[in-house]
Amino acid sequence: LAAGWGSGVVAAWATSPGGCELVQSTMDCTGRWLSSVPGNRQGHTEELLLDDNTIQVLGNTSLLSYRQLRHLGLTKNRLELIEPGTFLSSQGLHVLSLADNLLFTNYSLTAAALSVLPALRMLDLAGNRLTEDMVSLLVWNLSSLESLSVARNIIMRLDSSVFTNLTQLLELNLEKNYIFEIDQAFEGLQRLQRLNIAYNYLPCVVEFGLTQLRVLNVSNNVIEWFLALESDDLFELEVLDLSHNHLLFFPVLPRQSKLHSLLLKDNEMSFYQRLPNGTSLADVTVQFLLIDGNTTTITTVSLWDEICHSNLSSLRLLDMSQNQVWYLPEGFLAQMPSLTHLKLNQNCLETFHLSEGDPLAMLTELDLSQNQLAEVGAGDVLPNLQLFNLSTNRLRTLPPGVFTYTRKIATVDLSHNQVDLCPQPAIAGQVESPLCVDIRGVETLTHLSLAGCGLRGLGGHPFQGTSLMHLDLSDNHQALSRDLGWLQDLALTLQVLSLRNTSLSSTAMDFSALNRLVRLDLSGNSLTVFPTSLGVLKLRSLDLRDNCLPGLPPDVTRMPLGKSLREVYLSRNPYNCCTLGWWDALQRVEGLHVPDGQEMTCSYASRTLSLRALPEPVLRSCRWQTADLALLYLVLALPTCLTLLVAFAVIFLTLKEKLLKMVKSRCGVSSPY
Repeated sequence: LAAGWGSGVVAAWATSPGGCELVQSTMDCTGRWLSSVPGNRQGHTEELLLDDNTIQVLGNTSLLSYRQLRHLGLTKNRLELIEPGTFLSSQGLHVLSLADNLLFTNYSLTAAALSVLPALRMLDLAGNRLTEDMVSLLVWNLSSLESLSVARNIIMRLDSSVFTNLTQLLELNLEKNYIFEIDQAFEGLQRLQRLNIAYNYLPCVVEFGLTQLRVLNVSNNVIEWFLALESDDLFELEVLDLSHNHLLFFPVLPRQSKLHSLLLKDNEMSFYQRLPNGTSLADVTVQFLLIDGNTTTITTVSLWDEICHSNLSSLRLLDMSQNQVWYLPEGFLAQMPSLTHLKLNQNCLETFHLSEGDPLAMLTELDLSQNQLAEVGAGDVLPNLQLFNLSTNRLRTLPPGVFTYTRKIATVDLSHNQVDLCPQPAIAGQVESPLCVDIRGVETLTHLSLAGCGLRGLGGHPFQGTSLMHLDLSDNHQALSRDLGWLQDLALTLQVLSLRNTSLSSTAMDFSALNRLVRLDLSGNSLTVFPTSLGVLKLRSLDLRDNCLPGLPPDVTRMPLGKSLREVYLSRNPYNCCTLGWWDALQRVEGLHVPDGQEMTCSYASRTLSLRALPEPVLRSCRWQTADLALLYLVLALPTCLTLLVAFAVIFLTLKEKLLKMVKSRCGVSSPY
């Protein structure tokens, strides 16, 4: 702090008698178990933070010494009452936070206290068990308010009397109440720009006409209909969140708006002009008979008019995931030329076709995952597409050249489709099937997921001409029936490779050519020996869970792999409790993290023990079993050698004279004896 604020900060830092910290014009008394407001010894405090204390009453003399107060925080106290006159000396207050208290107890007296704050800009009354009538009284005279939160209360119904005088209000938060009806409650809030009514019980929104509103969040209600007012006025609406409701139809939006984000996730929407059984309701009409005095007017309209009359030219994000959409009306996407993100995942789509009449030239992300797609056609209308998610469908192939016109495609997810890569392995007497996906030559592609695709015996050069950095081949049990030669085209680019659950068992698999790898997942396989080729790689993350490894090489920490690793997963392998030298060495490596270390076990005498807490008797037994055999043999042989040496010495001394005479007689040499 001193370095950031200069030498003047040192003098501004102090501790008050109540344990509060003073920094310049801020007094921080958060979580000090205070039951009253401490005195203001500095005299120039502008911000007073009393959150998370035990204050029950704010007396009319509590703030007398805080005449320059601009910000007061009293969140999470036990506040039941603010006495009238409390703020008479602090009428310059701009921000007041009273969330998570008990203000419902004496709300009328508290309202009188708040009424003398002509400069208040922001008020937080969340979590105070307030009803709509209580809220109305508390904010009655606060015409200067720009931001109000009454979230997490017990408001049930709103009408025009609740927020009558809040003419300057810009932001209103009503989330997590029990609101089931709103009757012209916001008509007088001419400056309101952000409205949050999420997590309530609204059944519908009809005649929506707040033209000045920029952000509307009505997610997590029970809304079945959203109908904007039929008007040619320009709505300022930019973000509309209707996610997690019960919408049955695509919302009727304002004809003219600035909408750029429309969130419709998790509803029950569908289009009804065409039914799944082939029936069409396109020509079904309804006649409205309007009788006005002696005049009768008959109006005929289509029952299911799927033409969207709203101007969606500025829409950039459309999220319709988790609905019941099984087709898109003709020309539906053509109205959204600025669309960059389209989410249609978790629907019932069986086909998806884009034509030149769908000008989605700006689209960068398209998510069609978790549908029932058997056919996809995108043509050359997605030149800026970067992410294409087709996972969990019924695809067998993609149109030839589908990626030819997507000049910026970087991420493709084809996981959990029954697709093969071109070229397919050559089988004698068989011609290559046209049912394969060809990604060769897609230079911009960097991320590819083929998990659970039923790939069989990859071979040839399926990745030739690509620059893949992330490749997921998990859950393909027959993909690695050959060596890894088909990965050679990615040797200079591949950084992340997942071979989880691919029935990998051969230690002859050679990874050494993939010297750019930084993350490798080999979990869920049948490895019985640590692949020696891994030792030369400079991985930062390695996953070896769920294999059949009895251990790692004793010198693993001295390999390039051991020096570069920062994360390794090792649990659920049949380790031997008496050969854990490699584990001790790994634990000594600085900066190496084993996230599943607590789950690691080893076997000893038919017992399964945790590596983190091996009993001392087991350790002693293992030390004896793994002692140096040379030393053991020496200890065993030493007594025998000593016995033989002593016996030889005794025999020699006993027969010494006889031996000398025998030598003398045979050699004929005089002896001094």
